Amino acid sequence: MIAWIMTSPPTINHTEREILANDIKQWGAELGFDAVGIADLGLSEHEDHLNRWLELNRHGEMEYMQRHGSKRSRPQELVPGTLSVITARLDYAPTDIQNAENVLEQGDIAYISRYALGRDYHKVMRAKLKKLATKIEARIGPIGYRVFSDSAPVLEKALAEKSGLGWIGKHTNLLDSKTGSWFFLGELFLDVELPTDEIASNHCGSCQRCIEVCPTQAIVAPYELDARKCISYLTIELKGEIPQEFRSSIGNRVYGCDDCQLFCPWNKFAQSSREDDFKPRKDLHDRQLLALFAWDEDTFLSKTEGSAIRRIGHQSWLRNLAVGLGNAPYSQEIIESLQARLGTSSDLVDEHIGWALSEQYAKQADQAEG
Repeated sequence: MIAWIMTSPPTINHTEREILANDIKQWGAELGFDAVGIADLGLSEHEDHLNRWLELNRHGEMEYMQRHGSKRSRPQELVPGTLSVITARLDYAPTDIQNAENVLEQGDIAYISRYALGRDYHKVMRAKLKKLATKIEARIGPIGYRVFSDSAPVLEKALAEKSGLGWIGKHTNLLDSKTGSWFFLGELFLDVELPTDEIASNHCGSCQRCIEVCPTQAIVAPYELDARKCISYLTIELKGEIPQEFRSSIGNRVYGCDDCQLFCPWNKFAQSSREDDFKPRKDLHDRQLLALFAWDEDTFLSKTEGSAIRRIGHQSWLRNLAVGLGNAPYSQEIIESLQARLGTSSDLVDEHIGWALSEQYAKQADQAEG
C-alpha cells in the first residue's frame, strides 16, 4: 500500500479525461497488465451483500472483514478525495494449469493453490500500479493516489466488475468470458475524475458446476460463500484446529483450493501468465507430501521466501500437511514420518498428526484384511 499523496486535484476538461482514460489502458498494457478498467465509487448493492454475510458470521475468524466498517464498501471514506478507481488484472495461470486436476487425484502429492506457486503477487501488482500512477503524473502533474492489491479494506471484485473486468460468478470469484478466472486484481485510487467503463454482464447462466464440485459444500447458494467451510480459509486463514468434519474432504490440498475454478467451464479459455515472477517454484510445485513435511522451520522460511505461503507460518504448514498425509494412501513411510514428528512441534500439530495416524492405521488394517 502506498501512502496517499496530498495534492490539489488537477483540472482537466472532458476531452482530456477521455484521452487520459484511453492512455491509462495503453500504459497498463505496456506495464504488463492483462486488462485495465475504470470504476466509479457506487457500491451500495455490494455493501448490502457484505453486511448480510458478516451478520451470518460467514467470515469466521477473519475479523478484519468487519474492522473498518463501511470503509470497505465506500472508497471515498477509506481514502478521502478519491474520485475514480482504476482496476487492473494480472493473469497467473501456469502453462500446465490443465495438469492441476491430475494432481488432486494423486493422494501423495501436495496440492498448492496455483496462485501461490510463484512470487507473492501483492508486491508485483503494487509495483506495477505505482509505475502507472507515475505515468499519469507525468501527463497531468501531481495527483493524490493510493495503490492496493488485497492489502486494505477494498471490495476488489466489486470494483473490478463495475469497471468491466469481469462478473462475480456463483463461486464469488471474478470471471471473464475470454480468460476465465485465473488472475489477480489490484486498484489505483485517484483524486481525478475519469470516464468509467461499462459494468460487466453475468454469463453464469444455469451452470452450477462450482457449487457441485466444492469439496466441503462451502458455496451454500449461488453467489454465497460460507468461508468457515472453505478449504482456502481452513488452510490459510484459520489459525487453530481444522474441524474434523472437513479434514477428509480436504484431501491433499495443503494450501488453498482451486476446485471451483478448475472445473468452471469458462476456464477452458484461461490464458497462461506472461509474468516471470508467477512461474511455479520447483520447491513447491507438485512435491511429495512427505518431502514438504520433512522441512524444519529454517527450511520452510528459506523455501517460501517471497511467497504468499510464508505468512501462514511453519506450524500451520505442518498442520495442513499432516491432514494431507492422513488422507494419503496407506504408506508405512508416512506412518513412520508422522510418528517421528510427534512431540517435536506444537500441540496444534500433534493433534493433527494424531488424527492422521489414526487414518493411516485404519487404512493399514483394511489392507491387511483385504
